[in-house]
Amino acid sequence: MRVVRGRRDTLAADRDASRRLLSIAADGERAVRVWTPHRQVAFGRRDARLEEYDRAREAARERGFPPLERDVGGRAVAYDGETTLAFARVEPIPDIRAGTTERYERVTVDLERSLEALGLEPTRGEPDDSFCPGTHSLSVVDASADGRRRRKVVGIAQRVRQGAALVAGVVLVANREELAGVLAPVYDALGVPLEPASIGTVSDAGGPADPARVRTAIEDALVGDATDLSLEGLGDGDERNH
Repeated sequence: MRVVRGRRDTLAADRDASRRLLSIAADGERAVRVWTPHRQVAFGRRDARLEEYDRAREAARERGFPPLERDVGGRAVAYDGETTLAFARVEPIPDIRAGTTERYERVTVDLERSLEALGLEPTRGEPDDSFCPGTHSLSVVDASADGRRRRKVVGIAQRVRQGAALVAGVVLVANREELAGVLAPVYDALGVPLEPASIGTVSDAGGPADPARVRTAIEDALVGDATDLSLEGLGDGDERNH
C-alpha cells in the first residue's frame, strides 16, 4: 500500500496529485492519502449545472476562497487551507459494477474508529440541510451548542473507473465560523438549502483542534493492518514519521 503525504505547491498541482491516485490503483496498488488541501471552495458537478453557478463562484472568491469544480462528490465543500482535511483510499477492482456498498461501509467504519480514538462519538447520517448532503456522512454532538446540537463533520463520496475505485471525503477539524461564513452565501447563491448550524467540527465536539493529530488518526485507520507500506512525500507540509 502506498501512503501519500503532503500537498503540492499549487492548487492545480495538488489536484493532479489526487487524480493520480486512481492511476496508482489501476496499476494494481492500493493507496491512502490524508492531507490539508489548499484554501478553496470545491463545487460538485451538480452545482456547475445550475444557472447561478457563476454567482456562487463569485461569492466564494469574494470571501477569499478560490472556487474550483471537483471530480467526486455532490455539493460545495469549503477547505480553509489549514484545518480542513481531505482523505482518499484507492484500490484495484476487477468489476466496476460490484463492491460499491462494501467500500463505503469499510471507509465509514474506519472513519468512525478514527473519531472514536480522538474521543468523539460519531453517528451515521447528517442533520437536515447539511453542506454537501449525502447518504454517507458522519455527525457528532457539539457539546458547546445550546441543546447539544448534532452537526456534520464528515462527508464521504466514491468514484469508480475501469480497474480502480476511490473513496474520498472531507473532515472538518476546526474553524467552523469561517467555513459557515463562506458556505452560507455560496449555497444561497446556488439556491440550495443550507442550515449553517448543521456545520460541525471535531474541535467543537470536544476533540483536538490540531489537524496533524486528526490526520494521523485517520491515516492510521485507513491504512489498517497493511504491512506492505511505501511512503511518498509531496513536499509541502503534512509530513510525519510513520
